[in-house]
Amino acid sequence: MISVHLDSGVVDVRDVARPRRPEGFALIRLLIGGICNTDLELQRGYYGFSGTPGHEFVGEVVEADSAHLIGKRVVGEINLACGKCVWCARGLGRHCPQRTVLGIVQHPGAFSEFLTLPERNLHVVPEGIPLEAAVFVEPLAAACEILDQVPALRGSKVAVLGDGKLGLLIAQVLQANGCKVLQFGKHAEKLRISAARGVTTEVIGATLPVSSFPYVVDATGSPEGLRSAVKMVEPRGTVILKSTVHGEVPIDTAPVIVNEITLVGSRCGRFEPALDLLQRRAVDVASLVSERMPLTQATAAFAAAARSGILKVLLYAQEAG
Repeated sequence: MISVHLDSGVVDVRDVARPRRPEGFALIRLLIGGICNTDLELQRGYYGFSGTPGHEFVGEVVEADSAHLIGKRVVGEINLACGKCVWCARGLGRHCPQRTVLGIVQHPGAFSEFLTLPERNLHVVPEGIPLEAAVFVEPLAAACEILDQVPALRGSKVAVLGDGKLGLLIAQVLQANGCKVLQFGKHAEKLRISAARGVTTEVIGATLPVSSFPYVVDATGSPEGLRSAVKMVEPRGTVILKSTVHGEVPIDTAPVIVNEITLVGSRCGRFEPALDLLQRRAVDVASLVSERMPLTQATAAFAAAARSGILKVLLYAQEAG
């Protein structure tokens, strides 16, 4: 089968053996995969990654222990937890110390013609959700996670820093849940996607507001984002960190301490709220698709995804269309 391989920053496509399906796992035929910023950070050296990347996908189950899954279109939670430790018992398998992570930590990713995941990780995609929308479930769930972690945020004024793929999803999710969102970004054409959903947007100028928001979400994907967010949040406010950046991010902790700011790290989220939003068409993901390329052109697809101004690049297991 065709599989994407990433090592030392080099992306290539290889012909490898189809994976064996362990008990309790499903064998899934890839339909569409999405390249995200984490994949690009892996290419830059994040986690010292080597192997098959990809964790945003929609596929079709071809083999499973559970007969009702066979033939279903599915998306999959990316953390493979042990199911036995105290974290798993608390329903926090995404923090299981023994976990592997699809396409990130010791489990081959989704950018292959076939992949495996535990059946308990899978969610069947409702018929009304198109494939190109379903591929956004994982990052959309990450956006929804903010509301699970900081429920008081609903109905409040929130600044979202960043107009990349995740920033645009976060702004839409928060707006759809009653927040008063002001999104700051560098690209007017990207911000128009959020503005069409009722988000107030502003192209970043020479300065940003200071101590102006009870909540600030950093989705810039840059080391400067956290520093900017700390300046923008009110005393005793909350900064939610969504950026995954390779390398260390230096920050002056004095204003965090003096202003008693709460920092919340935020990562993966539950898939159910994301599927609900897509089924209700409460968010626009179609406008985030910049390019569609076949899996065989993954090298060019990664290069395209890294270009300035590009949003989501989709990889089709077969030629699109």
